[in-house]
This record gives sequence, structure tokens and C-alpha cells, in this order.
Amino acid sequence: MKSQEKAPGKTPSELISERIAELADWRGDALARMRALIKEADPDVVEEWKWMGTPTWYHDGGLCTGESYKSIVKLTFFKGASLRDPAKIFNSSLDGKVRRAIDIHEDEEIDANAFKTLIRAAVALNASAGKKRATKRK
Repeated sequence: MKSQEKAPGKTPSELISERIAELADWRGDALARMRALIKEADPDVVEEWKWMGTPTWYHDGGLCTGESYKSIVKLTFFKGASLRDPAKIFNSSLDGKVRRAIDIHEDEEIDANAFKTLIRAAVALNASAGKKRATKRK
């Protein structure tokens, strides 16, 4: 699959929908499900299309990316190492100092409630970082 750059006149949400349709297999289904959970967890999330074709979700800063590879769908949380993960759904990039990821394999289900809790925690972390920056500027 070719990397897509932002097409003129298309919104990031349209490009993400196109990517999901383009996958046309379990990876598209998995990415669509995770996208829906992100939107359920944070109705104010902003979708972006970054780095030559990577679905990315933001709210007061980066939350996560949704990448598709031959055998996995990978959701990488920008500040995952700072998030509590009591359900232990992070299963990739566990040694990183900043990021953490969730690799989803074919026929694998991710705990929807635990995932939405991580999204909400990432939003809260971004919001608290923004408040700290604003306080320092005063």
C-alpha cells in the first residue's frame, strides 16, 4: 500500500476513512473499531493525517497514532509511559521512556473499557501539561 499524502480538499477524517476502506480486511475492521472507541472516549478528539499517511488523534496535544502493517494494527500513545495501565493492554514499546503501544493481531480483541480509560487518561495528561505551561508563563 502506498503512503498517502494529504489530498487537496480532503479532510483528515475522510483520509482516515479511505485508509480503513483501503485495507479491506481485518486490519481495516480493527482500525475502524479503535477509531470508534477513541471517539466514544473523547467526543472532542481531533483527527489528523500526519507523516505521509498516518491516522493521528489529538486533544490538547497528541494522543495516539493508528498504523497498519502486514500482521498488526499498532496504536502508539505519544505519552504512554506516563499513563497508568492497570489492565495491561500496552503490549509493545514497553521499554521506551515516552511512548507505549498496543499491537493488535488478527482475531484479537482489545478490552474496550480499558482502551477508553487510556484515551481519557491521555487527554487528562495533555490538559494538565497545558495548564502547567500556562502557569509558568504568568
